[in-house]
Amino acid sequence: MNPTCPMRPFPFNRLGWRRLLAVATAMAGLWGLPAVAAEPAPRTDCPPVATQPTPEQLRTAIAQARDHGFLWRFERDGQGGYLYGTVHVGKLAWAVPGPTVSEALRSSDTLALELDFSDPALARKVADSMAAPGADAPPLPPALQARLDQLIRAACLPQLGQQHPVMQALALTTLAARVDGLDPAYAQEFALTGFMSTLRRRIVSLETPELQMAALVPPDPAEAQRLVQQMVEQLEADRTRGMVVRLADVWARGDLAQLERYDQWCECVETDEDRRQLQRLNDERNPGLAERIEALHREGRRLFVAVGALHMTGPQALPRLLAQRGFTVVRVPLR
Repeated sequence: MNPTCPMRPFPFNRLGWRRLLAVATAMAGLWGLPAVAAEPAPRTDCPPVATQPTPEQLRTAIAQARDHGFLWRFERDGQGGYLYGTVHVGKLAWAVPGPTVSEALRSSDTLALELDFSDPALARKVADSMAAPGADAPPLPPALQARLDQLIRAACLPQLGQQHPVMQALALTTLAARVDGLDPAYAQEFALTGFMSTLRRRIVSLETPELQMAALVPPDPAEAQRLVQQMVEQLEADRTRGMVVRLADVWARGDLAQLERYDQWCECVETDEDRRQLQRLNDERNPGLAERIEALHREGRRLFVAVGALHMTGPQALPRLLAQRGFTVVRVPLR
């Protein structure tokens, strides 16, 4: 990637945006989240919902696109690829990749995501895995259930009630900063999928829905209940919103030092159980992610790998694991 070369025509046009909308809407329906709407929600007491941009807004987003996040280049045996850390919320200004990231995408023939929601077969599996836990989950204590129900009503998300209580609380956590303009409908995974779909590049999943569900929902009902209670308390105290805003800001600035200290400022890692949950969500998944990346590399694929930025931190950080597998891994400065 030569920064002195002129940019080629940008592919993220109306077609790319429509593909982004299609993937975001499919994912929203499966996970019980609000999709990108053509018009704002009519109820004034509901949190704002991401709306489809006007042509002028889209042109402005393209013209003002800037790089955000964390990008590494990895190489082995003369074959290279990219590793990109994302956050699962965003805003329209971030939905168009900046110049460095877009050139890395153009030089790649395969986009590898944690889950490829543009794959209909995977979407069906996600729907199945989302439906089953809600039916099988042990009931919450009535008082805690009432508090969770109140948060769901305030978020205008009655459809969440069919899911596992942990997934309900996680969805509310992801949506906590909508009033600050941060919405999962603008998450980078959707933007990258729209971009690469427009270029007709291959998109693959690094994990399975079952694996992600096992990481998200503790197998012990008592631990799952404790996790729900913790998230409910954070949401009621409005601490979740501040955490999401700060995490998004750290990501937007590419501040890896602050990201490494996430457990010190998120106010969500306070007990041994919290640390085990964070390890299950990140560290324990990283060896499998590294193995899948290596397997795709052996196939001769020029990869652009995009996974949650927290996978780039800690003793099991993905850049470190790839280096241990013989890759040269170098962080790419963004502009």
